[in-house]
Amino acid sequence: MAGSEGPLKGVKVLDLSRILAGPTCTQLLGDLGASVIKIENPATGGDDTRQWGPPYVEDTDGNRSDLSAYFMAANRNKKSVAIDITTSEGQSEIRRLASHADILIENFKPGGLAKYGLDYETLSKDLPGLVYCSISGYGQTGPNSAKPGYDLMAQGYGGIMSLTGEPEGAPMKVGVGIADVMCGMYASVGILAALRHRDLTGEGQQIDLALVDAQIAWLINEGVNYLTSGSVPQRRGNGHPNIVPYDVYETADGHVILAVGNDSQFGRFCGYIGLPELADDPRFATNPARLENRDALNAVLRPAMQKVDTSSAINALEELKVPVGPVQSLDQVFGTEQVAARQMQIAMQADPGKVQLIGNPLKLSRTPVTYRTAPPVFGADTRAVLDAENPFED
Repeated sequence: MAGSEGPLKGVKVLDLSRILAGPTCTQLLGDLGASVIKIENPATGGDDTRQWGPPYVEDTDGNRSDLSAYFMAANRNKKSVAIDITTSEGQSEIRRLASHADILIENFKPGGLAKYGLDYETLSKDLPGLVYCSISGYGQTGPNSAKPGYDLMAQGYGGIMSLTGEPEGAPMKVGVGIADVMCGMYASVGILAALRHRDLTGEGQQIDLALVDAQIAWLINEGVNYLTSGSVPQRRGNGHPNIVPYDVYETADGHVILAVGNDSQFGRFCGYIGLPELADDPRFATNPARLENRDALNAVLRPAMQKVDTSSAINALEELKVPVGPVQSLDQVFGTEQVAARQMQIAMQADPGKVQLIGNPLKLSRTPVTYRTAPPVFGADTRAVLDAENPFED
């Protein structure tokens, strides 16, 4: 989609973040129309994730670019500017860019930017309206504030790994950097709330966001299960702590997901597998009873499901209004008509050539997201931005 319209058109973001949490946030703001300048360290070749491959985009001659798939996942709709903030010249450039910006986002260790005069306390003296978002592993306060934070460490410290994996297996991380991604989502919400306050009052503020805090926040029902009961939740593989059957079941030729959310759905499901008597069995008739007798119920359900093929089970249960679904590999995901209809795969023209990216899930009826520029090669916009009177102009 061409053009520069969007609900955040005119909002200017100075992005000093790297890896995934901060870039996820600023890509979302960029998709919504904000102008984003991404600052990258010339001494390291830019954002660390530029080297997190393969795969990489290759040019027409087969040469590898610095556009790794990992980097591209979170860096469209941004300008790349190479600035060494350890130099007085670089610090002066950052202060000049910040003077034009509405938002600054960074993910240095707490206090890491103070020695360069780029911390919130210093910048806010001259820029009182600046919304300044600081992302770190454990936050700006607390006994762990000086410790570094990475997605895997946040998943471990924040408890999600203790809940993920087979009951008798090792603790497992989620398959993608979900702690980083969700932190970026919280950052987006916090920034937009602070921007709303700034627009009403003229007053900026600092947003202190910890990767671990965000991870703990999205423990959601399992976290509150523990706080309510005092019982430490256990790993259940794909099973649900509060609903049965809500799990992945093996079929004759694959797997299906069952998400039976109420007793009437359970009755219809039992009829489908030829065991209608289970719905009247006092051990299984209600969800609390099924929870109490989870193992006994699964001992009956799993052999029954192994006798049916995947597509037949999905078709029949959908007809019966029993929540059911496939377990798809990524080639199947991106090959579906649903993905095409929802524009969840997009193509963009980058400097080395055409790239395939994941689309934004937000569908706004009046101010849709826009895909204006592909993820940039390192430093692509340095001179244009630093020489411009208005560096955030498209």
